[in-house]
Amino acid sequence: MKEFAERYKRELVDNVMPFWVRNSKDETHGGFFTCLERDGKVFDTDKFMWLQGRQVWTLSMLYNQMEQKPVWKEMAEQGAEFMLKNGRDAQGDWYFSLDRSGRPLMQSYNIFSDCFASMGLGALYKVTGKDEHAEVAFDTFKRILARQDNPKGKYNKIYPGTRSLKGFSLPMILSNLALELEHIVDVTTVESLIDKVVYEVMEVFYQSDTGLIMENVQLNGAFSDSFEGRLVNPGHIIEAMWFMMDIADRKSDKGLMDRCIDIALQALEFGWDEQYGGILYFKDIHNKPPQQLEWDQKLWWVHAEALVCMAKAYAYTGNEKCRVWFEKLDAYSFANFSDPTYGEWFGYLNRQGEPLLTLKGGKWKGCFHVPRALHKVYSVLQETPICTAIKR
Repeated sequence: MKEFAERYKRELVDNVMPFWVRNSKDETHGGFFTCLERDGKVFDTDKFMWLQGRQVWTLSMLYNQMEQKPVWKEMAEQGAEFMLKNGRDAQGDWYFSLDRSGRPLMQSYNIFSDCFASMGLGALYKVTGKDEHAEVAFDTFKRILARQDNPKGKYNKIYPGTRSLKGFSLPMILSNLALELEHIVDVTTVESLIDKVVYEVMEVFYQSDTGLIMENVQLNGAFSDSFEGRLVNPGHIIEAMWFMMDIADRKSDKGLMDRCIDIALQALEFGWDEQYGGILYFKDIHNKPPQQLEWDQKLWWVHAEALVCMAKAYAYTGNEKCRVWFEKLDAYSFANFSDPTYGEWFGYLNRQGEPLLTLKGGKWKGCFHVPRALHKVYSVLQETPICTAIKR
């Protein structure tokens, strides 16, 4: 349905991206402000490197794949210039945060800043063709691979040997990063990494007795009956499944595709709040009290990624359950997250679906999940039979 696809395009082009173009650029020092109130006013000037990299990626991706708007290219380039000038320590690892002028505030205590710096510069290279962008993206990628078995390094607070767990976030991100960088990384490395992360995601972190993927498991993949081991993050599972679906499509692997969709649907069923609607942020697999006090919040990125997942799942397979879930998620997300008054989406809702904070960006929310999701869904609706099947 053309009108349905066009609504996602309008939301992206008319409501979301103008908010970031108007409010996020630091004309004095370079880079982007991400701590923005509902109306776009800056409430804090610290700059978080993973969000800087994410915004460079978003602007570059949209310039490459949607429309060659000069403002998107110019902002991406100035953001990358700020990153390259200020963002790394002597070892080449990316800081977590800087002050407004670019002085380091917090050392990189994991490698997620590196992941999104590499991803952003890799996307920008497609726009500029500048060797520096490709070289730094590739060098950062090599550092990520070198650090993947101990991503926090000396900043790891866990006492070794008592309860050794590994987290789901890194293999999930690497499954997407490998595809994002295949234009600058040799094909053997990309394929090897893809095989490794698919195994980690679909075998090691997946628990067959529940049909869900755990946020933390023992090093051998066994379940840990602890706060960390019982933790389920439905949003992470759902986002990872559309990464895996893209890999399944790339490999023409129907078995993997079907498993991804089954797991995504299981995660939606498990995470959906039957009382108030929306997807809960965290749950305990045994329904014990979670340690995260924010467990019942409804977050922007969870719902944005769920929209992508269900749109792709239906486009790839025609699974009717995915169409129904897409409609359900679409109705909830546009009714509760989208802000037609000032633009962009609210990030944090309480359990009842009301804005808990009216900010549009901060330390964790930037110009990434919402525009990426809108573009992905628009592209799927525009290019596949889902357009004729989904009705508002």
